[in-house]
Amino acid sequence: MNLERFPRVDLCHAPTPLEFMPRLTQHLGGPQLWIKRDDCTGMALGGNKARKLAFLLGDALQHGANHLVTLGALQSNHVRQTAAAAARLGLACTVLLEHRHPNPDEAYLHNGNVLLDGLLGAEIVHLPGGTDMPAALTQVGDALRAKGQRPYLIPSGGSNPVGTLGYVLAAQELLNQAREKSLHLDHIVLASGSAGTQAGLVVGVAAQNSSVGVQGFAVSQAAHLQHARVSALALATAQWIGDIPEIPPEAIRVNADYLGKGYSIPTPAMVEAVQQVARLEGILLDPVYTGKAMAGLMDWIRRGHYRANENIVFIHTGGQAGLFGFCDALSQSTPDSRHIEAPQRQKDI
Repeated sequence: MNLERFPRVDLCHAPTPLEFMPRLTQHLGGPQLWIKRDDCTGMALGGNKARKLAFLLGDALQHGANHLVTLGALQSNHVRQTAAAAARLGLACTVLLEHRHPNPDEAYLHNGNVLLDGLLGAEIVHLPGGTDMPAALTQVGDALRAKGQRPYLIPSGGSNPVGTLGYVLAAQELLNQAREKSLHLDHIVLASGSAGTQAGLVVGVAAQNSSVGVQGFAVSQAAHLQHARVSALALATAQWIGDIPEIPPEAIRVNADYLGKGYSIPTPAMVEAVQQVARLEGILLDPVYTGKAMAGLMDWIRRGHYRANENIVFIHTGGQAGLFGFCDALSQSTPDSRHIEAPQRQKDI
């Protein structure tokens, strides 16, 4: 598999670390838990979108674009990293933010990723929940072209065959790291949203003729819908690359039992997972994606779904900026603070 023929720009600190999590492993009684630190990709707090944007912006520049346009939920990690990539390359950027959360508080509305979008210089367009976002993206692109701009439209999460190449390459990186550590990988576990990360890993694993399984925990929709989304994108990406072994249906694994009431709506299991990983490993997950995926992984381990001698890699897709948009949900689980009176300063005699 040769991806060199696809244009790419350097946006990602890679390879990202592959680290063992000894205290979480011990806490859960096995299996052996590893974490792929794609929260360390750099560029405005890092995250998985840097890998996708490397190929997307390579394609944008090849087509002479001077204005990036993308979309996402109000606290979108993808939008934040797209704004950062545009700033780095000197491109204009317009972002469409959908207000999906049913009961947002002030922190969600003004902190976290949405704060960073403005700091990075993006023009922000706010849209109500339920908006036809792909149609809105097309409309903005048409308006910019009418003004003489050369827009490049990026779909939700950067998840099309071009962006998904980032995780085809990441699968190769991960398997190379495992070989260097003489580590046999049994499972890769991750949050599955816009599907590009999971689809790319599935294609990348198949391209390397590896037997490792890729398990996605859905964070935005029912399992059958997410399964269809991942399957379609994996097939389209494999066809885009060409010369990829056939991907069997069983390679697409999706579970939505830990989604809760919907996308970005906190769950007690998510809060526990974020808390446990922070306190046992000093690693911060996020409340929308990795927190829910880790909740699923932890519960499956407790239920005996995995054997103690298996090696599991959890893909940390970043998103920690979102923590600051969920202060109320996360602070309910933190220990009570104690305020101690400072001693009075003695007066000089």
